Amino acid sequence: MKLTDLLIADIERDADATRKVLERVPQGHDHWKPHDKSMELGPLVYMVTTMVEWTDFMVNRDELDVAPKDGGSWPKPDLSSREKLIEAHEAAVKKAVAALKKTNDEHLQTPWKLLAKGKVMSEGPRHVMIRDSVLNHLAHHRGQLTVYLRLLSASVPAIYGPSADEGREIYD
Repeated sequence: MKLTDLLIADIERDADATRKVLERVPQGHDHWKPHDKSMELGPLVYMVTTMVEWTDFMVNRDELDVAPKDGGSWPKPDLSSREKLIEAHEAAVKKAVAALKKTNDEHLQTPWKLLAKGKVMSEGPRHVMIRDSVLNHLAHHRGQLTVYLRLLSASVPAIYGPSADEGREIYD
């Protein structure tokens, strides 16, 4: 199987899990966080909604600085409603899949860097970076978001198996 096909299948499968979580995000809590050291809900939701789009950067650029020294001017989509969250996520998925369809396995084996304030945070072949810095990183933050949902009394969807709120009927 080609790397591009494998990554597209992973992204498309992962998109469903992410969509289920985004559909449960309670509105009006953007500045809420469970602990002083935790990320606020709004930035976490933004990250989970759009992170898959980093795939496009990893295919079409040689590096990405997630915290540029000048502060950058990253355009942020309107995420003011659940509908807009889902639309932004679907657009990010389409952009990631389109980038992968336009590249090849040889290119995915070339190096790519993730920077913060100009410092290399991680570097590796593009296909590895997509797996680590997009898919695995997204699963981590999506899991974090499900904890926020629980603490805000929102229902938590079944993702990789049943949750306390759905899918438990298999045990009955």
